[in-house]
Amino acid sequence: MKLKLAYSPCPNDTFAFHAMVHGMVDTEGLEFETVLADVEQLNTGAAAGKFEICKLSYHAFFQLSDSYVMLRSGSALGYHNGPLLVTTENSQLNKLRGEELAKALADAKVVIPGRMTTGALLLKVAFPMIKNTTPVIFSEIEKLVLDGSFDAGVLIHEARFTYKEKGLSLITDLGEHWQKISGLPVPLGGIAVTRRLDPDTARKVNRVLRRSIEFAMHNPSASQEYVTCNAQEMDPQVQKQHIELFVNDFSIDIGVEGERAAVALFRILTQVSPEINFRDDLFIL
Repeated sequence: MKLKLAYSPCPNDTFAFHAMVHGMVDTEGLEFETVLADVEQLNTGAAAGKFEICKLSYHAFFQLSDSYVMLRSGSALGYHNGPLLVTTENSQLNKLRGEELAKALADAKVVIPGRMTTGALLLKVAFPMIKNTTPVIFSEIEKLVLDGSFDAGVLIHEARFTYKEKGLSLITDLGEHWQKISGLPVPLGGIAVTRRLDPDTARKVNRVLRRSIEFAMHNPSASQEYVTCNAQEMDPQVQKQHIELFVNDFSIDIGVEGERAAVALFRILTQVSPEINFRDDLFIL
């Protein structure tokens, strides 16, 4: 059986999928037609029903959970790895705190990595007064804040390791804010399969993906060329940091704590967007 598999070119994804798409682990008869795309392109592509297997922001997944179910393996989830709200080093926003910061942000132009990204949701949770947001491809955000096109921006992926050296400063770590109010890890993204797949095939995909991640963890150099040729940030040390931060025990299996985090963030989404209906069968059995 051939399945259309879509994921991002970010190091954690290429690291995790390398073995299964290059025939280095047992795929149990499954074959994959791969598509690599920006996270928001993945979110919107899944919304259009283009992929059988797809990396999704949890924010997008919650909105698409009638059509997709999340695998237990493959999630980017953890502590101290959430999106960052940044501005330029000389911005007046750096001098403000509390109500003064909130008031200034209410009037600010903020660039985000897509409306369906978890970064966009965590921004809304932390700063509900921000209304003027513009979605762009995540790799453009640093440049757009630096050149003054926007007052602030939400950084994801490799940018969290490089923003300071590029002249940006942190307003708020949105992941740390989530951890403070919830006591739970940040559910950033995961690997979902269409609910059109029969349960046995979905479980097979999960086994293959887990096998691929475990292979990558035990053989980290095997995927290095594949990771590098797809990464936005070419510094091998940044790639290594990225992988170590986003590929962890939660990636092997979401576990009870990870499920609790996903459910908690989904409930928050239904509070800020009441038109979205909650459902609790989020993960394959």
